[in-house]
Amino acid sequence: VLDLGCADGLLLRYLSRVSKVRGYGIEIADENVIACVRNGVNVIQSDLERGLAGFDAGSFDTIILSQTLQAMRDPRAVLSDLLRIGRTAIVSVPNFGYWKNRLYLGIKGQMPVTKTLAYEWYDTPNIHFCTLTDFVVLCERMNIRVNRRIWVDALGNPSRFSGRSMFANLFGEQGVFLLSRA
Repeated sequence: VLDLGCADGLLLRYLSRVSKVRGYGIEIADENVIACVRNGVNVIQSDLERGLAGFDAGSFDTIILSQTLQAMRDPRAVLSDLLRIGRTAIVSVPNFGYWKNRLYLGIKGQMPVTKTLAYEWYDTPNIHFCTLTDFVVLCERMNIRVNRRIWVDALGNPSRFSGRSMFANLFGEQGVFLLSRA
């Protein structure tokens, strides 16, 4: 497993202890790299924006990209690289079309600040704002297979509208996708 933007490495530590996976993380922030080392996680300090060219095709069974794609300058290049070096990818993204975000913007006239979108518009790392439907359409255009999708709240609890419901994009605070090459 390769976790891109692995932060403090706690997910990889959990996966290695519970599921016995062999995992590696890529992280750019100095303090997070130090935290990974303290947590016993194999980590490489690198910038995802520069690509994953150092990894051979098919090097990993699974790539994880959690709440990071929207902060990448070229999400298409990142998705292509994910599925070049991994057989499958688990990608999670925030849903800027979530009903509470829409309501917040409509009533207050300001970009929402929530548990999932915890930054003001001027200091957010998010540079691409998309809905869950936008992400699915991007996958279709890139010929990426969405094997499974689930809509969750800020705590990771599944939405009752997960799947292909026309209301899923409105009621899912975040989307988690299992992707593979088509």
